[in-house]
Amino acid sequence: MCSASLVIFDCDGVLVDSEHLSLSVLHGMLIEMGVDIPFEEAVDRFIGTTLPKCVEGVAALLGRTPPSDFSTQFATRTKAAFTAALRSTPGIEGVLSSMHAPFCVASNGNRAKLNFTLGHTGLLPLFSGRIFTAEDVERPKPAPDLFLHAARSLNVPPAQVLVVEDTPIGISAARAAGMLAIGFAALTSPQRLHEAGAQVVVRDMRELQLMLGAR
Repeated sequence: MCSASLVIFDCDGVLVDSEHLSLSVLHGMLIEMGVDIPFEEAVDRFIGTTLPKCVEGVAALLGRTPPSDFSTQFATRTKAAFTAALRSTPGIEGVLSSMHAPFCVASNGNRAKLNFTLGHTGLLPLFSGRIFTAEDVERPKPAPDLFLHAARSLNVPPAQVLVVEDTPIGISAARAAGMLAIGFAALTSPQRLHEAGAQVVVRDMRELQLMLGAR
């Protein structure tokens, strides 16, 4: 695993501790709209999805189209939650500072969101020129396109790439791209990550640092 020529990190839930915040906002909005599901079910349904897919999922739960301002309200409330409480994932700075292989970030979020979350947590300079988002491809994760685009842009064959992801959607995309995948079990259970195709699952950044062979 540690011989990879490129390591691709997902952003939300891997680089920054944002998944719990954004899903809490979404869960609260669902309750306001009359969909009283457990938080754990909201995690299973929506973790790792793009905003358009999220809207589709909300519509399916509601049985109707969400209010016209749903996306705007979700973005506004999420940004407020991030501004108040977003932090980098504990230990990720140590992982990045000790990396031997080149690394980048590839996220189903849009570029504005990544610029904000990585900038807010101080990680943005570490990824200068190596940020890839769903806006760069026609099909985001779980399609392999985003990971393949990142590898192609950095001139690394897919078989020499290792992906670190915290969601089944991301793990499936990595495996579809022909890449190795490490699952980071934050909100998602290790079993689900393994079932999605992760060869290894870690629970904290110290484990990840050891797995990557970093100093």
